[in-house]
Amino acid sequence: MARAVALGFDLCGVAPVHGLEELASLPEWLERGYAGEMKYLFDARRASPADVLQGAQSLIVCGLNYNTAAPYSTQAASAAVESPRGWISRYAWGDDYHSVLGAKLEELLTQIRAQFTERFDARAYVDTGPIVERVAARHAGLGWLAKNTCLINEQLGSWLFLGVIITTLDLEPSLGRGESPPADLCGQCTLCIEACPTGAIVEPYVLDARRCISYLTIELRGSIPEELRAPMGQHVFGCDICQDVCPWNRRAPLTSQAAFAPRGREGSHSLLQPELEWLVSLSEAEFRELFQGSAVRRTKWQGLIRNACVALGNSATPLAAVPAVRQRILAVLERLAAGSNALIAEHARWALHRIMTK
Repeated sequence: MARAVALGFDLCGVAPVHGLEELASLPEWLERGYAGEMKYLFDARRASPADVLQGAQSLIVCGLNYNTAAPYSTQAASAAVESPRGWISRYAWGDDYHSVLGAKLEELLTQIRAQFTERFDARAYVDTGPIVERVAARHAGLGWLAKNTCLINEQLGSWLFLGVIITTLDLEPSLGRGESPPADLCGQCTLCIEACPTGAIVEPYVLDARRCISYLTIELRGSIPEELRAPMGQHVFGCDICQDVCPWNRRAPLTSQAAFAPRGREGSHSLLQPELEWLVSLSEAEFRELFQGSAVRRTKWQGLIRNACVALGNSATPLAAVPAVRQRILAVLERLAAGSNALIAEHARWALHRIMTK
């Protein structure tokens, strides 16, 4: 759609609401327990987009590139630093994509309403409705579903935000009659499966969210399973590893959206490799102010501090080389371990034990 391109979208396509065969496996995936505590995934409408909006005919799927020039997590992890640093997923460095992409979808919908004289209904979603966007994107011709379950576009890679407009308009699909969605070009590559430190990709194209670092640091509200804490490394919000190692992202173009650049200046509490000592010391009020308009707010203050404690526990060896920083961090962790928040205290004690026994 030319209008979508004019609004700054990098991809746009149309898929019918029927015939999304991948959704047939959703009940089995849920039965295996792979959704963890994400109860919203049990919404029956996710298996049938036609049930989301009465009379729905078409899905307009738009993609927005969020790749930036900053290093990948696999590169940054080897960098020597005096103070231990955490990792926030690339998609959350800048402004909340729900707002950025959502505003563009609403503007596109406004233009569509101006173009069509007939009455129609439509709703726009950015991870906010019962639509499996990546499946809709495949059937709109935007890419294939990779072994790590992400959508990959042959030209843009997988650093893509996806949004959907479901409408009663009977639009011409991007794929013509008899035309198949883009071919799966993953081939024999299994780099994403091998690189996942928690073994979340249990088989090609199947993700056990309960083991995924993104789930553990964002969706899980309670205690992180102890056997998964060490493999989490320095991740405090989300994870990029399976995308960082993907060959299709080696030449991925950079985004033109300034809103997705890392907040903060280098060396002054940037969200790109933030200092863990700083993060773990944030008060709840400071957290709310700092992450206003950021996707990081989803983990809430308690979750971020919990995650930062785990990351500090996994920084035990480099901490030993910087005694002054080690002592300051031990003091913060001891305060949290003795605090009234039971969840944070548990993870702070775990981190203290890891640091003191290294």
